[in-house]
Amino acid sequence: MKFVDEYRDQYQVQQYAQALQNLVTRPWTIMEVCGGQTHSIVKYGLDTLLPPSLTLIHGPGCPVCVTSSRWIDAAIALAQNPQVILCSFGDMLRVPGSRTQSTPGAPADLLSAKAQGADVRGVYSPLDALKLAQTHPDRSVVFFAVGFETTAPSTAMAVSQAAQLGLTNFALLVCHVRVPPAIVALLSAPECQVQGFLAAGHVCTVMGTQEYEPLVAQFHVPIVITGFEPLDIMQGIYQCVQQLEAGTAIVANQYKRSVKAAGNPVARTLVESIFQPVDREWRGIGIIPHSGLELRSDYQQFDARQYLDLAQFNLKDWDIDTSEDFLNSASPENPCISGLILQGVKKPQDCPAFGTTCTPDHPLGAPMVSSEGACAAYYRYRSPMP
Repeated sequence: MKFVDEYRDQYQVQQYAQALQNLVTRPWTIMEVCGGQTHSIVKYGLDTLLPPSLTLIHGPGCPVCVTSSRWIDAAIALAQNPQVILCSFGDMLRVPGSRTQSTPGAPADLLSAKAQGADVRGVYSPLDALKLAQTHPDRSVVFFAVGFETTAPSTAMAVSQAAQLGLTNFALLVCHVRVPPAIVALLSAPECQVQGFLAAGHVCTVMGTQEYEPLVAQFHVPIVITGFEPLDIMQGIYQCVQQLEAGTAIVANQYKRSVKAAGNPVARTLVESIFQPVDREWRGIGIIPHSGLELRSDYQQFDARQYLDLAQFNLKDWDIDTSEDFLNSASPENPCISGLILQGVKKPQDCPAFGTTCTPDHPLGAPMVSSEGACAAYYRYRSPMP
């Protein structure tokens, strides 16, 4: 196939739906771990085509959504420094931090900080922030680096170029997270019901398939690397169920048109030369070992935490915050259950605030803010008409 409409062919999607009806003999639960896949599933109603005994649940597939509130607090604190230009992808600007609960009048998010006078700018790439640093040598330009392994290469490239240019006014607040350790954390949870995974094709385009092999061997769960169009997802589900029904578990690659076993070796080498794995807290989940990236010692001069009170903002000194991440349940003060949604335990429509007190215009939790968040997808495609 050559054109995108071929991957949205209704007849072929229905053919896979019928094939799944014939294949499934017992209940199965599959998780997709990519917000882009979640949006396609909800937008095209793919979950409604599946046999009743086949359940899809949405994982923590949105890097904006899983960024801990304390990192957002740190970004807000940086933005309030008059010597700093704080740059970020647009989705991050409206994700709430935590400190406004105890500090009336403090900015709730980066957009609020901008409204109060902070120099906060939305950018499309960390290289845009790098150009700002070159054109504003009298200011410190900080890029709030968020994303899975997909966006880490562009951040690493910005650091590499900054080092070559000898820039001293460019820095990063690094919040990149890694997918495989999150899958390990989900599978290790006592209440885990997931029996198979659809892995994010764009992540594997960069990182390849090798990191998933040990997970399959350890947990004996099939992992199918899957694309984002309806036919991609239905093929991925079918390949996953084939393994479940046969009692086998391997890493399968549905997204062969983009993903190679070795991924992108050039991008991987660049990322590994600039960053190293660290423990990282995920919003709504907690600290996951080796699930984040931070700058290696050779590039510490680009770490924006040098501008902060490290005793307050260094993650290693922080306790896990459950005040606004709602790890277990809603509260009378805030009924949002975004933590349970990010863990795949609940779906957006299970939340008492969904579509009422929590909307994209007035979000209570990160999954309603981000364009890749599960709550935003359900609100856009599944909300009842007024």
